[in-house]
Parts: sequence; structure tokens; C-alpha cells
Amino acid sequence: MGKIESKPFDAARYLRTPEDVIDTLNDALESGETGYIAAALGAAARSEGMGKIADKAGVNRQALYMALSEDGNPTLATLLGVLSALGIRLKCEAALDEAA
Repeated sequence: MGKIESKPFDAARYLRTPEDVIDTLNDALESGETGYIAAALGAAARSEGMGKIADKAGVNRQALYMALSEDGNPTLATLLGVLSALGIRLKCEAALDEAA
């Protein structure tokens, strides 16, 4: 049998529409997992072009890659800048009490 070769999975390749990006980010935010949120935001930025998003957000491209990795910890300014560059607005809503 031949050797099986594989490539790392990159969610950015599958985020083709604004709705895809929004659904992915909402899922990440609902999870409450900071690594997932940063990685999802990174995938969204890569789907649009990291250099383009970095320029629009006013952030160094390499720093943006680090901040939006699974181990990253983007600042609030970076988060808001990237969302704005993606054409996405952050919105809050009341949490529903699941026990009620």
C-alpha cells in the first residue's frame, strides 16, 4: 500500500459567503471557548485574505496571524477591527436561562 498524504484542514477554504462567516463566528461565540473564537475569526479573516483584513483593521499581518490562532488572544481593538474589516457588527442579547 502507498503512503497516504494529507493536508491540514483549513476552515477558511469553506467560508464562501458572508452567511458562512457569520454562522461560524456565532457558533464560536456561543461556545464560549476563547481558542475556538480566535480560530474562527482567523479562518474568517483568511477567507477574505489576511493581508487585506490586516490593512483594513490597521493591524500588522503577522501579529494578526498570531492573535487569531487557536492559541491567540486578540485584544478588543483587534477583534473589533477585524469584524469591521469583514463587514460584521458585534451585537449582544440577553442570555436565556435554560433552567426556566
